[in-house]
Amino acid sequence: MSEQTVFALLRQTMITALTVGGPLLLAALAVGLLVGLILAVTQIQEPTLTFLPKAIVLGLVFMLLGPMLFHQMEGLLTHVIDLLPQAAR
Repeated sequence: MSEQTVFALLRQTMITALTVGGPLLLAALAVGLLVGLILAVTQIQEPTLTFLPKAIVLGLVFMLLGPMLFHQMEGLLTHVIDLLPQAAR
């Protein structure tokens, strides 16, 4: 397997990781900031209150974007499997 192939595979892997993890991380960040702001304004000091809204929002995001995320991962896995015979040489 040539260096160009390895770097292309690494690049595609990083892009897939950002595509799959990005929306989930951004949703968790947004909800965490919003809940943190609400907790700071109301002066409630309960760290467990941030868990439930994040879990609900992440579940919704995953339900909405799940097929697209799985399609991205499937594409990467298919590409890696196609490269296996070339790597065995």
